[in-house]
Amino acid sequence: MNLLARSTDYAVRALLYMAQDEDRIVSTADLDRALGLPRPFMRKTLQMLQKAGYLSSVKGVGGGFRLDKEPQKIRLLDLMTIFQGEISLGDCLFKKKLCSSVRTCPLRKEIGKMETLLLEQLSKVTLADLARG
Repeated sequence: MNLLARSTDYAVRALLYMAQDEDRIVSTADLDRALGLPRPFMRKTLQMLQKAGYLSSVKGVGGGFRLDKEPQKIRLLDLMTIFQGEISLGDCLFKKKLCSSVRTCPLRKEIGKMETLLLEQLSKVTLADLARG
């Protein structure tokens, strides 16, 4: 199980690069050169971030994307949700239909506790935190 999808990883890396100079307009070509990320995939990722309100786009020559939110207001959990959907560890480990013991399963209860802790921690991590290293 991977906690971070590739799209989330690319989004975080792109946002960290853009956060170095929040007012700078960054093109997908800039990101390709600086980070080595595939341009078509990066373009889609940036469009999703724009749609979610994290970036604004500038069209034309010299155009690209610019941060619309301050790095301390960009939470890792929110980015994960944009690209991966709701984060849940509570699905049956055996990938079967929910069994009749769903409410009393001791394994599911323990995983639920872990999920709660994980989501709490992920909600505290911001882009600013990641930029500080």
